[in-house]
Parts: sequence; C-alpha cells; structure tokens
Amino acid sequence: MPFDPPPNLREDLRKVASVPFVSPIADLLVKDSESLADALARLDAGGAAALFVVDAEDRLQGRIGPAEIAAALARGQGTELRVGAAMIPDAGGLAADLPEDELARRAKEGTIALVDEERRPVGVRSPATARRVPIAEPQLGGKELEYVTECVTTNWISSQGSFVRRFEADFAKLLGVPHALAVSNGTVALHLALAAYGIGPGDEVIVPDLTFAATLNAVLYTGATPVIVDVAADTWNIDPAALSEAITPRTKAIMPVHLYGQPAAMDPILALARKHKLIVVEDAAEAVGAAHKGVPCGAIGDCGTFSFFSNKLITTGEGGMVVFKDDAIAARARKLRDHGMNPQKRYWHDEVGFNYRLTNLQAAIGCAQLEQLDGFLARKKEIAAHYSRRFEGVVEIETPSVLPGFDNSYWVYSVILDCAGLGLARDEVMARLAKMGVDTRPLFYCMHEMPPYKAYAGNRAFPVASRLSENGLSLPSSTAITAAELDHVADALLSLVRTRKLARALVS
Repeated sequence: MPFDPPPNLREDLRKVASVPFVSPIADLLVKDSESLADALARLDAGGAAALFVVDAEDRLQGRIGPAEIAAALARGQGTELRVGAAMIPDAGGLAADLPEDELARRAKEGTIALVDEERRPVGVRSPATARRVPIAEPQLGGKELEYVTECVTTNWISSQGSFVRRFEADFAKLLGVPHALAVSNGTVALHLALAAYGIGPGDEVIVPDLTFAATLNAVLYTGATPVIVDVAADTWNIDPAALSEAITPRTKAIMPVHLYGQPAAMDPILALARKHKLIVVEDAAEAVGAAHKGVPCGAIGDCGTFSFFSNKLITTGEGGMVVFKDDAIAARARKLRDHGMNPQKRYWHDEVGFNYRLTNLQAAIGCAQLEQLDGFLARKKEIAAHYSRRFEGVVEIETPSVLPGFDNSYWVYSVILDCAGLGLARDEVMARLAKMGVDTRPLFYCMHEMPPYKAYAGNRAFPVASRLSENGLSLPSSTAITAAELDHVADALLSLVRTRKLARALVS
C-alpha cells in the first residue's frame, strides 16, 4: 500500500523546504535519475532540509525535500520513483560571479544554489552561511566602555577602585540582601561561601548529579565530601526526595543549583535544611534574575553564588559574586577573600585565606551590565516563548517546565529530545544542526559518570539525570539573536525531526 502521511505530518513537511543549510554543495546534490529512497536517505543522513537536483551533466534542474517525497508517496508512487518526477522544477540559481552584496541580499530570501555559466552548482548561499547562530555572546551596548575608560584614566584598575564597591552595593540591592562580595569567578564564589561557613574535612555537602563540575570542585577544595543525588524531572534540579534520603549525621550543607535559569524547588529544600540544621548554599551561577515565589534565586537560602563568565546573562568576562544574610559570616568571607588579612591591621593575617578579588575594570563592566539587566531578562523570556511556541505539540521535543511560582530566567533555552524515537543519538542531532548553521551544546554530563566524581555517587541511582543528560541539548539563546535566526534554529530542529519521522515511517 502507498505511504500516506498523517495530515499533521504532511503540513509539517511543507515547511521544511525553506530551511537554510550550510553543508558543502557536494552534500546537497542529487541526480534526477536517482530514486526517492536515495534522496530521502541523503536528506536523513546529511543534515540538510532539501537537495538540489541535477541532470547527468550536473546542470541544475530543481529541488527536492521531504515534503515533495511525502507528496509523491501519498499519491501512491513508490520509493523507486525517480527524483526528477517528484522535484520542484526550475528552482533557479544565482550566478556565482555576482557581486557579493547582491549575493548577500538574495541569500536573505532563502537558500540558493550558486551556478557557473553551464548552470552547474558550485556553491550555496543562505541566511545560515553568513553567521553560525551562537549559543550565547556578550552584549556590551551600554556604558561598559565609558566606565572602563574612567578606570584607566584615573589609574584605578586593581581591586581597590570604586566600581567594585558600587557593583557590590548594586547587586545586594537587586537581591535584597545585606552583603554582596565580588570575586574573581563563579567557582571561587562557591568555595569562598563554603569556607566562610567553616565547611571542611569530615563534612558532607549534598549536590545534584546534573550540574557543572564547579559545584563539586568547590566542595572538594574545602576537603569536604560531595554527596551526589538525582534530580527532579520537572525542574531538572536537585530532587528533594533524593536529598532527604542522602542526609547523614555528617551532612553540613545542601547546594541546590538553579540549572539553566530554572529555580530549584526551594520550599522542601529549606524545610529539610531547617529540620536537620543544615546550611543552604545556592549555586545561582546561571540564574541571575530568576526567582522562586517572588524571592530572587541566590537570596533564598543562607547564601548564594553567581558567575559573570562571558556567556552569562550579565558578564564581567570572568567574575562572580557571593551574597550573605549573616553579618559575621559575610565579614569572615570578606577577610578570606583578601588572604585572610585582618581588616584593622594591614598585612597581619589571622588565617590562611585566598586572593579571590575582582578588579575595578571588571566591576566597571558589571555595573554597566546591571543597568541593562531588565532588558536582558525580557529578551531571554521572549526567546523562550518563541521556541516554546514553535515546539508546542512536537512530542519529540520536551521543553522546559513552566511551574507556578518558578520564574525561570532562561539563561540558555534547553530541550530534551526523544532520541530513541528519532533513532538518533543526541550528538548526531547536534552534528546535523551544525551543518545547518546552528550552534548547540549538550546538557551537562552526569557527575556520577566522570572519573573524579564517581566515588561520591555511593549506591544511589540517577535515572532522571541520566535521561536528561543523554537526550538534552541547549539552543542559541543570545539576547542578540534576531527573529530570523530564532526561526532558523527552530526550523532546523523541526526539519530534522520531521525528516527522521518520514524516514522511520517508511522503514516500518
């Protein structure tokens, strides 16, 4: 019997042909004498949304994509039908020797083959060839240069300048906390927080399995033992049930991570902390601007830490912040940040400390970035809403949960794919998206799988973290991403999913 795609699949496939791609031209050509099966196999394997059809002399004849293949099959024609009988004829092409500005202008309209005098394709131009859409990039369109110039012209470039104090004060006000300490990066922010509370050898700190390595590294720097637990399927953050089971007499702290800007479920975490008299250190490296029930992430527990790496929502290039509620703990952290030096007796060291200071130059950038935070957050939420609309109803793409009281800052918009249903590993999906000009990143690898951290997994199971890690990827989420680029990213992922569905439907 002929293959008849469901109506919704037929509609989806009609959208595929317009998706730009950046594969080499050789990967995008198919002979008009080849079969539909050959064309579909090439589309499925090559990461392109459509192919250019050429004749025996390699002259451009037309174009074919999964929509044309599905239409031919729906008419009762078999997969052995020649490509030439199903293609869109006379798809056109541009002379490869046209002026560059003309090629760039025309490429904005869609993907176009570049042809020589004999109409033989020699290249391809598309919106995606102009720029690979990046995951993230810093936006320095405020007063960054003005403030940095002030540092240079006044000679205040070290950690002693006024911008450091201003950055700390502005950040403390943003979070509604009494103390904020600027530090050299997000990892040392975590370490300084733990050290200020005196956490060290013999102590245990409970951490989630799905996080960046800095979370565990900071615990290990103190000599304490990280205890890895699974994450929850809805938040992708530390699972309160798994957390409860991991508490022992040695447990001194819980370190929830607000992953990718999604708040952790803080109510049960705080309840457990109060019950067992534990410290809560929030790793909010990725969650500037996120909030849980109206309280900013980082200001919910006893202290919070932030990263200002170049890919974060606000950046100082490298840099971080620690915020505290307790006056005495904040004072100790401030001393430890500066080599353990007594603040009343210069060059007298009360204890072994660290050099974790932020420079005035970096803080100047941070002040300018904070001035733009509301705009950055609004744009991140627009990006997330756009992706969520585009992927709505696509069962192969699981989008971030929207939970009551959880205000996600959407640092990076990430999705979980049904890789088994697609018959593709996550890394292969990423490779195919790269051919279409889309930069992606895998979700973090599980901590319990990596050599330095395996010993801290105990006999605990991590089914949720493993599923998320194996099937998750992050999509371009820069605040500078254009509407056309957003659609290109969504179209690229959707075209890949739809092509795979058609190919697997034929096989079955």
